[in-house]
Amino acid sequence: MLFASLYNLMRDGLLPDDFMIVASGRSEHSDDEFRAEVDVALAQYIGQEHYDRVAAQALLSRIVYCAAEAGKGDQFACIASRVADRKDRGLAVYMSTPPSLFGPTAQSLAAAGLVTPSTRIAMEKPIGKDLASSKEVNNAIGALFEEDRIFRVDHYLGKETVQNLIALRFGNMLFEPLWNANAIDHVQITVGETVGLEGRVSYYDGVGALRDMVQNHMLQILSIIAMEPPARYDPTAVRDEKVKVLRSLRPFTAEMAKQNSVRGQYGGGAVNGEIVKGYTEELGQASDTETFVALKTHIDNWRWAGVPFYLRTGKRMPTRHSEIMIRFKPVAHSIFAKNGFGSGLEPNTLIIRLQPQENIRLTVMAKEPGLDRGGVKLREVGLDVSLTTAFAGQRRRIAYERLLLDLIEGDPTLFVRRDEVEAQWQWIDSLIAGWHEAEVKAVPYAAGNWGPSSAIALIERDGASWHE
Repeated sequence: MLFASLYNLMRDGLLPDDFMIVASGRSEHSDDEFRAEVDVALAQYIGQEHYDRVAAQALLSRIVYCAAEAGKGDQFACIASRVADRKDRGLAVYMSTPPSLFGPTAQSLAAAGLVTPSTRIAMEKPIGKDLASSKEVNNAIGALFEEDRIFRVDHYLGKETVQNLIALRFGNMLFEPLWNANAIDHVQITVGETVGLEGRVSYYDGVGALRDMVQNHMLQILSIIAMEPPARYDPTAVRDEKVKVLRSLRPFTAEMAKQNSVRGQYGGGAVNGEIVKGYTEELGQASDTETFVALKTHIDNWRWAGVPFYLRTGKRMPTRHSEIMIRFKPVAHSIFAKNGFGSGLEPNTLIIRLQPQENIRLTVMAKEPGLDRGGVKLREVGLDVSLTTAFAGQRRRIAYERLLLDLIEGDPTLFVRRDEVEAQWQWIDSLIAGWHEAEVKAVPYAAGNWGPSSAIALIERDGASWHE
């Protein structure tokens, strides 16, 4: 996706004319061998309808390759030699490695003279595996780079619909006055995946759904939903408000972890009509790693006092989709009730679909056509805004396109600041500690379902239901 994004940016004329890409990994490749691999990937991820041979060759001609492994100075010297006459033009380093290698790789770059006052560094999530290891990573990188030159990547922040949350809230008078505990009953965030391990065995086991999805993607979405209006749209103002939300999340105790969270692990079943193996069968050994998490939490501040936030994510779900649901409170009094029974009213709901189709839908009550001799009949109808339809003719950008361009141009607004990462881990660590103390185990669910039945009970005991 990174090279596909660079291809699109170059084709649109958004990259500098003298742009150069030095690719690096542990395997040995010649420049031509690596370019051939990238060319195959471009055709696969861009699609034949968007693949242009001339444009692809223009990108490939700018790519060179150097094998490099943290700690091997001679290999990093090779990288330095490839950019020796270009360092003054600005360097951006993008690291997509395990978090344990972020610090050593950056130190090897510094030893090779590749860390200058203008060098920027980007790190793909996760940043550590808990608060302590996150601080180690941040300290190692922070010793070499100022915070404004550190770009922590969460690709969800590059999605158009996630950015549209800010426009929806702060660009429309219709929503912001109601975006609080006075009008909102509860909030749901769901990220469902149909895939299983899919080649991520070495990474995923021992990490699980909580660290893999909740700690980063879902908490970032939650912080945008819940933040106060920033004074302006700039990196400092936006991220200041996000971190206030993350610090206001109610920490878990053992009892809260037992009552307000569910851990699940998929077993065998069927997804999209295909028979699939269970997690431990794919893994080849027994494991208590969760592939599903459902949580109920609160944000302890004035805006959100008493409003539950329900988070749910898992693998081997029935469908792949990410969405936010805002359920508003019912009207204070219904004038449509007949003889005191039944109003036919449903609370308004705002559904923001992030993937696979970006869509915003508001449900409202409308009168059914008719003469109403037995009383006014109401029905819930949807007001739909399909971003694909509304902006037909405009290509939907890969999330990484925006993030890579922002990295090149030095705009950190859509990247995660150190205090955000550490606030996220602090809350996640409280839940993990609660799980250990309360001995909360991962309970099985059949692949192709929305997690264990206890996840349904988690929300239904509050009189609500998951939106599906």
